[in-house]
Formats: sequence, C-alpha cells, structure tokens
Amino acid sequence: MVQQLTSSEHLNATFAALADPTRRAILARLASGETSVSELAEPFEMSMPAISKHLKVLQRAGLIERGREAQWRPCRLAVAPLKDASDWLDHYRRFWEEAFDRLEDYLRELKRDAQKKEKKNGRKK
Repeated sequence: MVQQLTSSEHLNATFAALADPTRRAILARLASGETSVSELAEPFEMSMPAISKHLKVLQRAGLIERGREAQWRPCRLAVAPLKDASDWLDHYRRFWEEAFDRLEDYLRELKRDAQKKEKKNGRKK
C-alpha cells in the first residue's frame, strides 16, 4: 500500500531533496529534457549506485519520474512539487518585501527628522 503524504510532508521531502548540490545539479540537467540515468551520471565523479540513491531521493520527493523503455531508463522532471515549494516561498518573499519596504520608509523618516533637526539648530551637512 502506498502511503499518501500531507502537504507539509511533501514540502519537507522536496526541501530535503533540494538540500543536496548533486540532486540540484541533476534537476538542472533534467530541466533541459528527459535523459537517461547514465547521461545524468556523466558529469559526476561517483558510482552508479550513488547516483541511483540520489535519484531515489528525488523520486520519493516526487521531483522526478522514471520510466522504462526496453533498455533505456529515462528520467524526467516533475514540476508539481517545485511549484508547491515556489508557492510556499512566494508567501514569505512577499512578507520580507513588505518588511523591507517598511524599514526603508522608517529609515527615510529618520533621515528627514535628522535633517530637520540640523536645520533647526542652524547646521547643515
């Protein structure tokens, strides 16, 4: 029986898979299109079993799909988990942008107040 993951568990699996630079490089290569496991392994100085472990992590996270066509074992990027992660990050991006905008307004106000104070005291910078 296949266990269904919650939304939070999906995000956890996605971010855990993306934490490794080798797996991010594999995803970057797959962004160009479907390719075989052996082609994916070419630029890495590691064994095929090590590459297979990385692919299994990506597959469990739902980030890749693996097929079987005779001797060819194609891998392809699955975009849904990346979109979910992007949507989650986007929420916090907006939060930080708003916080930085408020900080910028506050700093502008402090600068304006300091300039008024200098003018009042007869000094100019």
